[in-house]
Amino acid sequence: MEHRDDCVFCKIVKGEIPCIKIYEDENALAFMDIAPLNQGHVLIIPKSHYETILDIEPGVFGWLGNVVTRVCKAVQKTLKPDGINVMQLNGKAANQVVPHLHIHVVPRNFGDGLSICAWDPIPGSMDQIKSTAEAIKKNI
Repeated sequence: MEHRDDCVFCKIVKGEIPCIKIYEDENALAFMDIAPLNQGHVLIIPKSHYETILDIEPGVFGWLGNVVTRVCKAVQKTLKPDGINVMQLNGKAANQVVPHLHIHVVPRNFGDGLSICAWDPIPGSMDQIKSTAEAIKKNI
């Protein structure tokens, strides 16, 4: 398992910094966010250090996806929110603050005042959308 000495989440995995754990297995750790957007905000991380989704193997990210599903179901059963945001940010431009891949599970309620994922969808150019899709498909 690879860790970085300068990474706060690696320090949490190694037990050097405490956290409030809600789930742990050989590959993943889920713990409460200490700066929650809403009550019940959970972070899920791989135990090995990967900075972004671009650095992780698909199978390991799939493992995290299973943990995310379990955590979301537990949050829903426990807090009964109106909805749940699942977010994974990559790079500073995407507002990633800690450079260790992590997934946010944020319970949402009508009127909670959060504006996460609030945008007004405006239809794009179908020609440009199709062209971009073709370019991406070539790299999959």
